[in-house]
Amino acid sequence: MQPTDLELVERVQSGDTEAFGGLVRRYQQRVYSHVCRMTGGGEDAADLTQEVFVKVYNSLNRFRGQASFQTWLFRVTANLCVDRHRRAARAPQVTRSLDAPVAGEDGEFEVEAPDWEQNPEQVLLTAELQQEVRSAILQLSEKLRAVVVMHDLEGLSYEEIAAALAIPVGTVKSRLFNARAALHELLLPYVRVRSAGGPGGK
Repeated sequence: MQPTDLELVERVQSGDTEAFGGLVRRYQQRVYSHVCRMTGGGEDAADLTQEVFVKVYNSLNRFRGQASFQTWLFRVTANLCVDRHRRAARAPQVTRSLDAPVAGEDGEFEVEAPDWEQNPEQVLLTAELQQEVRSAILQLSEKLRAVVVMHDLEGLSYEEIAAALAIPVGTVKSRLFNARAALHELLLPYVRVRSAGGPGGK
């Protein structure tokens, strides 16, 4: 039987740094997909995914289980996505090899590069529609983008999103409604072209 998230967390907190690799393998693809949807992908998404796990590793001793590990992980991811967006224009980014071990406070651990070929979006959407949806999502405000990505693309519940973003459930629902309405407007020209048999249509 696979250990639970909490069991792996407790092992890491007890000094078993190898247990953190289990958490990384369990969640790295979901974190990477979330980062791609929030930032538009590219090398920055891989770097930011690594940054998330470095942050989590260095903060894990303060995790007390009031929320699930997954919820806490998404909170860290969402905060770092916002921070990266805010500082991107004024600070040069440092690129590091994903093959190199990452130094934490208690030693080194390895973060495996995400399996880009197994991105769920590539399974669910055609390449053309995927690009249109990604482009539309990136035009949303950060607040709207976060809730629609977490709920509609990643399947988190209202309660999980509320906990991850530290906002009321009612606010999650309101933002999700507004995000869907905005996406509808952004994607309407594409849908009309497809329906009329224009570029990309039949």
